[in-house]
Amino acid sequence: MTFGSYEEFWPYYVAMHSRAATRWVHLCGTLSGLALTVYGVARGRRRYLAALPVLGYGAAWPAHFLIEGNNPATFGHPAWSLRGDAQMIRMMLAGRDAELDVIARKWLAENR
Repeated sequence: MTFGSYEEFWPYYVAMHSRAATRWVHLCGTLSGLALTVYGVARGRRRYLAALPVLGYGAAWPAHFLIEGNNPATFGHPAWSLRGDAQMIRMMLAGRDAELDVIARKWLAENR
């Protein structure tokens, strides 16, 4: 799909994460990777810098194939997907996961 802006892309991104399990796998992978990366930086262990992409994508991509049955949005829109992941995780940590369900259902209803 083609999008003219991140704002157009965002509902699509959320729809590609329509199941709560997919979103939670993303959150767990990203936060685990971030924690290990911060630990590595704090301890001067540069090899830990790879933890964020390895754990983040390593958890997220199989969730798309196994839970959602779709391809990760990262494949077509890497920068916007990274931004979308951060926005989605912020919303989840703020207790706004139900809003993500609404955005996903609306986009899917209008585009399927």
